[in-house]
Amino acid sequence: MMLKINQDHCLGCGACVIVCPINQQICPEITGGNGPDTTDVIMLVENGIIKLFHPEKCNECLICNTTCPTKAIYHGDK
Repeated sequence: MMLKINQDHCLGCGACVIVCPINQQICPEITGGNGPDTTDVIMLVENGIIKLFHPEKCNECLICNTTCPTKAIYHGDK
């Protein structure tokens, strides 16, 4: 399974970026609500949309999905 984003539903709120445990490990300052300052993270907001940088780092915990208000981020077939 691969992390995917339905851009038609994404609001660009960044909630998924902040709650992601892997992102928090890579870039601890996001736990304070700041955007990551590195593209080593799984995903981040760029120009108002979520962009995946390293979906292969995802451990499929689905916290991003349960946090997303529109369920725009999900796991699907590659």
